[in-house]
Amino acid sequence: MANFEQFHCDFYQSNYTIDDQEDYNTCDSSEKLSGNRKSQIGDRPLAGAFVPPEMLLPSQCYTGQILQPTVPYSSSNLSHLSYADGFDEEPPLLEELGINFEHIWQKTLTVLNPMKPADGSIMNETDLTGPVVFCLALGATLLLAGKVHFGYVYGVSAIGCLTMHALLNLMSVPGVSHGCVASVLGYCLLPMVILSSSAAVFSLHGILGTLLALFIIGWCSLSASKIFTSALAMEGQQLLIAYPCALLYGVFALLAVF
Repeated sequence: MANFEQFHCDFYQSNYTIDDQEDYNTCDSSEKLSGNRKSQIGDRPLAGAFVPPEMLLPSQCYTGQILQPTVPYSSSNLSHLSYADGFDEEPPLLEELGINFEHIWQKTLTVLNPMKPADGSIMNETDLTGPVVFCLALGATLLLAGKVHFGYVYGVSAIGCLTMHALLNLMSVPGVSHGCVASVLGYCLLPMVILSSSAAVFSLHGILGTLLALFIIGWCSLSASKIFTSALAMEGQQLLIAYPCALLYGVFALLAVF
């Protein structure tokens, strides 16, 4: 061993020995290892050991609420979330659906009084609430007389509306829509409901029933032609419009009588 140390010193020609290097490395590594262990032990307190309160870090917990953002609301943000118009300023539901009871009542009075001048601005509206109700009433009164003619009522109404729409577009300059034709013909169906109600009380097969049916047909056709002439500005053509209307309402009268 002494010869090896002598050879090693002679080879490097230095006073540095291996024992010194091993001692230094061993000491240095042991110091680093002990330092790491001390640092780990120092960072993690032992179980059961007393730890001063000032050494404990304050715990950070989430202070927000569930389903609520952490950013607070401002008045500008709430203004964007609120409605532009309040509930008090919203129109009524019937107005949004296009149901105006005042106009329905005015149209009904115009039909019941053929001599009353019709308001063209109101009659030109495509209101189908009254026509649907009167068609149901006609079918219900026919049902009281033992006649199930709901399909005939709606079928004849649809064919009559399409025919009158084509005819009025040929006769008038501004033209007319399908909804306006259906609305006028449906409202003028109200006197026919009176005829079908009479058929449930007494028979219409006699002379009295025939005269009553002719009167109701003239009533319906006169009201419809008056409304069409006022709504479409067709002065002097009321008789030309009344003739096809009389043919249409004559079919409904046949359903009521027979």
